Amino acid sequence: MGLTDVLNLLGGLALFLFGMNLMGEALEKRAGNRLKNILGRLTSSPARGFLLGLGVTAVIQSSSATTVMVVGFVNSGVMKLEQTVGIIMGANVGTAVTAWILSLAGITGDAWYLTIFKPATFTPVMAAVGIGFNMFSKRQKRKDTGMILLGFSVLMFGMETMSGAVAPLKDMPDFANIFLMFSNPILGVLAGTVLTAIVQSSSASVGILQALSMTGAITYGSAIPIIMGQNIGTCITALLSSLGTSRDAKRAAMIHLYFNVIGMVVWLSVFCLVQALVPLQFVSEAASPLGIAFAHTAFKLLSTALLMPFGKQLEQLAYISVPNGKGDREAELLDERLFVTPVVAIEQADSVARTMAKTSWETLKNAIQSLRVYDEKTAEAVRQGETRVDWLEDHLGTYLVKLSTMSLSEASSREVTEMLHLIGDFERISDHALNILESAEELHEKELAFTPKARQELSIMINAVEEILDLAMRAFDQTDLEAAAQVEPLEQTIDVLKSMLKARHIERLTKGECTIELGFVLTDLLTNFERISDHCSNIAVCVLETAHGSFDMHEYLSRVKANSSEFQQRLVGYLKKYTLPEA
Repeated sequence: MGLTDVLNLLGGLALFLFGMNLMGEALEKRAGNRLKNILGRLTSSPARGFLLGLGVTAVIQSSSATTVMVVGFVNSGVMKLEQTVGIIMGANVGTAVTAWILSLAGITGDAWYLTIFKPATFTPVMAAVGIGFNMFSKRQKRKDTGMILLGFSVLMFGMETMSGAVAPLKDMPDFANIFLMFSNPILGVLAGTVLTAIVQSSSASVGILQALSMTGAITYGSAIPIIMGQNIGTCITALLSSLGTSRDAKRAAMIHLYFNVIGMVVWLSVFCLVQALVPLQFVSEAASPLGIAFAHTAFKLLSTALLMPFGKQLEQLAYISVPNGKGDREAELLDERLFVTPVVAIEQADSVARTMAKTSWETLKNAIQSLRVYDEKTAEAVRQGETRVDWLEDHLGTYLVKLSTMSLSEASSREVTEMLHLIGDFERISDHALNILESAEELHEKELAFTPKARQELSIMINAVEEILDLAMRAFDQTDLEAAAQVEPLEQTIDVLKSMLKARHIERLTKGECTIELGFVLTDLLTNFERISDHCSNIAVCVLETAHGSFDMHEYLSRVKANSSEFQQRLVGYLKKYTLPEA
């Protein structure tokens, strides 16, 4: 094997790994909300969890990525530890799909029905179609499909390049002797573990083994222990990912490790015992890519069948390995480990954004209540709520900015942009809630009181603000377009109310019915109410923009106000509903 062959081998390996990564990312983008819906069906049932793990891994073509997601879910509190067992088992089986695809490289024969399945026949066609979709299609889904085809073509071309580079090895006795050494089960397991830990993918290491098998120097006796070791090596990604996470997240990674280690120990022992008692003829035969794919899948299915009934015991073993301790930190709401699958990270960010919206809504409600009837307990709830919203805005904003740098589909990118706009409005609403509380505290501490007329007028303004807040939050939380459409005319009504209340206050001030000190408090309250309504308008417009595919807020509002008779009718209705009593 000369220098050229070595360089071809390295180049083929690079193309193989790049193609696998490219195809996995494109598959994930193409799946989009479908993957999100699959992941939303979290269940404690081991059987359903198995199917969930199998389905997700079949989509993204990486059991390591699925397991890292599971670690992230547990760490962020989305998933309980007991839900991970079945999913991890399914992920291990799901990754076997790649080995079967790669086994096509081992097809031999000149018959036409065999020729069409050879990579040399269909790979150029797939590459041509893929580049056509990617370069000339305007639809994002078709572009993603093109990237899937291109990734697959690069992967198969890398596989063929590796196979061609190692072909001279079949005539080298030393190469055959190396794999005779791996007939020792322990050495074979170690070799498979190390190789997979290096390339960070059991699918890739199996592909390398399949390429080497085409030299005819690898027997099934050597290949089977290596395959078992490869399943242990794939655990390294999840173990590294669990560093610095909560204890339950570390336990999820340990379940993944124990599943593969126990499966390897049991079935390797059975294999060696059977071989010792009744020598198996196929063990000394040269392994083929198809045979390796079969052995790989059989080991995964046998391990699943063995350990599926013992999910609770695997969980208990993980608890023993990572015991409870004092000072166990609270699970993080947002985990960057989820970036391995952006649609999942977006789903979690959306969940946190909804928590933030609800907290902001409750904080403002409590602030308004303190304005009506002041008490220390409600005041403390407002302060805690505002602090909580600030914390969420800081962490969620940072998370979304980092997520926006990932490889996102057009739809996912829009979701991230929308959330970045929305969380700023949620945070500002809680800030205004704190301002309202401070006004309530000033009234309480200085024993100030508005006149009965001023209280009646302020009550009308408060009712309008509470309604616009409820409409905006319902529009966001339920994607209620009808509620969103009612926000802007109500915001205009609140602007009118603010002007009228200020004018009436000045009139009372000139008559000596009110004081300048109360006037400052009233002005602060009206300013905060008006700005809250502005932020509610921003939230509603963002919901409507997303639904209609528009992202120019000012242009959208101008068009609605100028051309919508429905807007004018709603505005008139709100002006009547919130009419001030005669002065």
